[in-house]
Amino acid sequence: QVQLVESGGGLVQPGESLTLSCTASGISFSDYVPGWYRQPPGKQRELVAAFLSGGAINYADTAKGRFTISRDNAKNTVYLQMNSLEPEDTAVYYCRAMYTNGTTYWGQGTQVTVSS
Repeated sequence: QVQLVESGGGLVQPGESLTLSCTASGISFSDYVPGWYRQPPGKQRELVAAFLSGGAINYADTAKGRFTISRDNAKNTVYLQMNSLEPEDTAVYYCRAMYTNGTTYWGQGTQVTVSS
């Protein structure tokens, strides 16, 4: 059974930082390309940052310069370091793992709220 479990979400003030973690079981991030997506209230799910086949990284424009995605294959975990958070970053953040044939798994999501 495949599970992606996100953690690290919470309530922070504007300008603060937060690090999300996603640990996989049943699959390996050595085989499945990991990424982070988010769904703001009332909006569609959107890309935040994702690894590409070959190791390159794709960042959404809103994430460039503030967010960093990283991975630890030994721990089967992917991270999202988020700095200088803004109220517009408020969303449910989802971890995704995708295989080369398109097979995709999603985590259950973790809420990030940025508010003063």
